[in-house]
Amino acid sequence: MEKSIISFDESLNETFRLSEKDWNMYSPLTLAYIGDAAYELIIRTIFVKKGNCQPQKLHQRVTACVSAKAQANMIEALQAHLTDEEAAVYRRGRNSKPYTKAKNASMTEYLEATGFEAMIGYLYLKREFARMNELVAVGLAALGKI
Repeated sequence: MEKSIISFDESLNETFRLSEKDWNMYSPLTLAYIGDAAYELIIRTIFVKKGNCQPQKLHQRVTACVSAKAQANMIEALQAHLTDEEAAVYRRGRNSKPYTKAKNASMTEYLEATGFEAMIGYLYLKREFARMNELVAVGLAALGKI
């Protein structure tokens, strides 16, 4: 019997009858909402797969990478690596008007992090997983996290 390999995204679309959208039409805060979750899942996966350890230590390592301050530093390191399209989505997110602010970051850092998350969300929804992972790897390397 031949096995069929279906990606997570394809399985979601099939199971819940979801259709493709024009992600350029979505608000940057909506893109940041999904990008926040996608980015955190990437970071959690990296640290879990690097080795089994106590959840408290995993949490400390992950939060050092997913904080608004860390994301602001990461996008600064990524600027030269972004395509025009990615940079445009980042700017839309950075220039958005969020209703909240991070506890441990300045408003500038928070807006830069929102732009970063919007860009990640955009790539995630477009199924550009390899590009998303590539940018995260460059950013983590620039921050000395991997």
